[in-house]
Amino acid sequence: MKLRHFMAMLCLLAFSSSAFAYRCSIDMRKIDEALAKKPAISETQEAEVKKLRAEGETLHEQGKHKEALEALHKALEILDAK
Repeated sequence: MKLRHFMAMLCLLAFSSSAFAYRCSIDMRKIDEALAKKPAISETQEAEVKKLRAEGETLHEQGKHKEALEALHKALEILDAK
């Protein structure tokens, strides 16, 4: 019985990381779309958004999806695009 629970947890863990990976792509696309609309933010804020978006993409490519989502969500908060 314990082996069954262990296997179930492994499966859930494997699928949850792919769900995070998918979410990263969605958030990066939201940031790109928001920036294309020329939002009413300062140049400093725009630079910060671009930096956070690039950081999120790099972390995503490294498989660090939780950290990527944190960076991408900070950029979305600046853009006020959720």
